[in-house]
Amino acid sequence: MKRIFVTLALALTAGTALAADLPIYKAPPPPPPPPLWTGFYAGLNAGGTWASNNSVYVTNLPAFGAISILNLPLSGSQSANNGAGFIGGGQIGYNWQFWGGRLVAGVEADIQGIAGSRGGSSSWTAAPLGTIIIGDFPFPLNLLSNVSVRKSLDYIGTVRGRLGWLFTPTLLVYGTGGLAYGGVNVNLNSFQALSFAGALLPLQGGTASVSDTRVGWTAGGGLEWMFMPNWSAKAEYLYYDLGNVTGSAVNVAFGGAPTIASVSQFSTRFNGNIVRAGVNYHFNWGAPPIVANY
Repeated sequence: MKRIFVTLALALTAGTALAADLPIYKAPPPPPPPPLWTGFYAGLNAGGTWASNNSVYVTNLPAFGAISILNLPLSGSQSANNGAGFIGGGQIGYNWQFWGGRLVAGVEADIQGIAGSRGGSSSWTAAPLGTIIIGDFPFPLNLLSNVSVRKSLDYIGTVRGRLGWLFTPTLLVYGTGGLAYGGVNVNLNSFQALSFAGALLPLQGGTASVSDTRVGWTAGGGLEWMFMPNWSAKAEYLYYDLGNVTGSAVNVAFGGAPTIASVSQFSTRFNGNIVRAGVNYHFNWGAPPIVANY
């Protein structure tokens, strides 16, 4: 019996020593889960915008039997000068990650206010009508015309579809396009007078204004980077086109002379470019897990 106990003790001691000599195996940590793009998100953006067209085209039409020479100087292209400004606003959207986790499709709506995009110009022209001699002194008779225009885009928003490709689990490259809308303003003022011997005789003048929300289209693309769970940063370019805006003003003759009254019409286009950066928070409400292989 004693011999049996000694044998068991030796076997236990040898087993313990052998276990102590075995290497300790630690399982590798599980890979981090891929970023989850599916779900709702909301964020803020800021950037700049500049217009592709700063011109306001003015045409002056004679009315009430007006003499044509009194209307021609009011016609032509006027520059609004300043079509650039700072933009800032927010966006909200929904993403759907599919096709093995490599494609992301979604829809996004945004709106931005614009500061500094209001621009205008004022131009004078002088048309000689002849010379009047009083005594021995000649006095030129000129027709002075002035047209001033102002043009601004006060805010712009879009509702767009997005389709992108995940080059890595955290980097999305996408194209986007859809509807654009914006608040437009155009103002026109016209004035004509006869200049003689340093004095002005006002002939006619008028004003026109259009303030409206216009709808058009937009297209562009961008990059979005998931830099930490639920947070992403993006950089984006958009081209927008809100179409043409037209208006007219009746130039009322001063002093009750209807033979020199006319109508001034203007036309301009609101289209341009947007470059902006933004940050989004992804809520991922109820989104299923995505297993992606890269």
